[in-house]
Amino acid sequence: MKHIVTVQDAVTAFADFMEPTDAELDAIEREMPVVLADVDLLDAYIVTLDRTPTELDARRIRRARRRALAARVALLNRTAPASLPGGAA
Repeated sequence: MKHIVTVQDAVTAFADFMEPTDAELDAIEREMPVVLADVDLLDAYIVTLDRTPTELDARRIRRARRRALAARVALLNRTAPASLPGGAA
């Protein structure tokens, strides 16, 4: 009979070193508007899963989609100048 051994020590042995860095936390904070806009879009889609979408539902989805796209564009506009070498557009 084989014994099942836990790997808890191996998994958590480096937990102190696996904390996010300040740069990673800043990146998460910069991306949070995109995440929240995507959650709103998913909520709008979820509402319509079990029924026929009404005009109000369609408007809600369109608004949520526009907000999600606007949040992505804003994120790209904030990060794009830093990623282009030599200031080329």
